[in-house]
Amino acid sequence: MSTGEPCSTPPIIRCSVGITAHNEEANIGQLLEAMRNQRLRTVEITEIIVVASGCTDRTEEIVREHMACDPRIKLIVQEKREGKTAAVNLFLAHAKENICVLESGDTLPGEDAIESMVRMFADPAVGMTGAHKVPVNAPEHIVGYMSHLRLRLEHQLCLEIPRLGELIAFRKVFDHIPHDVAMDEAFVEALVVRRGLQVRYAPDAVVYNMGPQTVGDFIKQRRRNYAGHLHLMEKYGYRVSSLDAGRVLRLALTEVWRALQLIWALFVLALLEGVARLLGWWDYRVRHRRHEVWDIAWTTKRVTPPSSVHLSSLPPHTRQE
Repeated sequence: MSTGEPCSTPPIIRCSVGITAHNEEANIGQLLEAMRNQRLRTVEITEIIVVASGCTDRTEEIVREHMACDPRIKLIVQEKREGKTAAVNLFLAHAKENICVLESGDTLPGEDAIESMVRMFADPAVGMTGAHKVPVNAPEHIVGYMSHLRLRLEHQLCLEIPRLGELIAFRKVFDHIPHDVAMDEAFVEALVVRRGLQVRYAPDAVVYNMGPQTVGDFIKQRRRNYAGHLHLMEKYGYRVSSLDAGRVLRLALTEVWRALQLIWALFVLALLEGVARLLGWWDYRVRHRRHEVWDIAWTTKRVTPPSSVHLSSLPPHTRQE
């Protein structure tokens, strides 16, 4: 029954997007395209600032091509590469909105990523949000599989205690980051927490990235990250959740248990399939039974979908609309 009162619409939350880039000609075009085509309802992207640091490829040229198509896109050029923190500080100095989104130039946001992250700031207690990192490496390769496994563990960790990176959004409650900080996302997290604001994970906000493809690069990346986190802990007194060895070990053991369950299930499946094939051979070769009118497996006759499964939760390629 209508009360005659007009429906209230949520206020639009405006944000500035910053993209840090160093020689990203292979990805920057599709990244800007993805950012321009974000599906937004309660969020507005007012500007997209690309900080190109010491680029020697076509990164700047590609950004300028997109600038001609979208006035929101701006380019800041650092002639010399000075590290990501310096690029982030340039973005902060030019960003005009109170809500800032920061993304690495070698990633791609899902079509709802910005909406899913930024709409959380309707709650004034929220100071920072982060996206769900999904690797695009082929998991068949051992290093690609390790990237998938590591990010799956990180996703489970973030569901308990957020540890955000690659694509984050935050309130602009600070002007700059110290130049000696290597892990900028973790330092932003520390600043937000110390101001009494909440850090939240947005699992529906997907950001795609390419993990290392060689063992050497895998070790190089993890080595750099761990050293940066140790520096953050030693100098600034902030410990990210991924340094909680006990919690990470528990999540790892959960994966081990799932693997053991899978191995056991495969063994039982192979055993039952073998028994069924032996009986089928007996029916056909010995008893000459053809099963034109088969013996019904009655437990397969009632299909009751779980109450937790809804049409909207199914992957797009499985839905019929």
